[in-house]
Amino acid sequence: MKFAIIAAGEGSRLAAEGIEAPKPLVKVNGECLIDRLIRIFLNNDAEEIVCICNDRTAQVASHLAALQRDGLQGRPVPLRFMVKSTPSSMHSFFEISRYLDDGPFVLTTVDTMFHEDEFAAYVSDFRKEHTAALMGVTDYIDDESPLYVETDKQLNITAFLDHADACRYISAGIYGLQPSAVFTLANCIARGEKRMRNFQRALVADGNKLRAWPFSKVFDIDHAADIAKAAAYLSQLNTETKQDTSWK
Repeated sequence: MKFAIIAAGEGSRLAAEGIEAPKPLVKVNGECLIDRLIRIFLNNDAEEIVCICNDRTAQVASHLAALQRDGLQGRPVPLRFMVKSTPSSMHSFFEISRYLDDGPFVLTTVDTMFHEDEFAAYVSDFRKEHTAALMGVTDYIDDESPLYVETDKQLNITAFLDHADACRYISAGIYGLQPSAVFTLANCIARGEKRMRNFQRALVADGNKLRAWPFSKVFDIDHAADIAKAAAYLSQLNTETKQDTSWK
């Protein structure tokens, strides 16, 4: 199965707060955000990893070229990447979608922080899914403009909403998609849509069956303070993992 990373944003809020590194190269506990995702994808048997970064800085493209050539921590990386600036995440997705239309794939943005073990369970479930999409969701709301996910009792997704007091979950920015989603994406672009949430709504409007997969905690790195928050979160997970295995 393929995995994909949208890493074409400028990270303007981080830059305004004094973070000099481009967002994909921001380090949390000594590991670049993009390296963390690639490592996790490799751990989940990635057939290919497709990535897009912008053309406004050479640092990210150079880093990806080095990974493609030298691998990551001694492991070869089946990486394909594109260097192109786009007006939105949905447009970035569209640019790389030509490499994702031949089988199921999992897509995330570069700054998405999540529990690795939960992600592995999510990927395992997605491999067995027969729905058009298995969307990662979370009830941890730490987003300036969350997208609420309305579901039925079986976690079938019925709507994506900007405002919803009754919804438990919001979108986690983790998308498990079948190649048919690329058709919906192309139609969104043709209509002039510009936001990933509109693509998600279009999946529902096109009559696709979507299911939600709850993660315990997912958040993005948008501000400088988020880096420290992510470091603390990962350190907590590492401590819990050591405690869980200490009896062995």
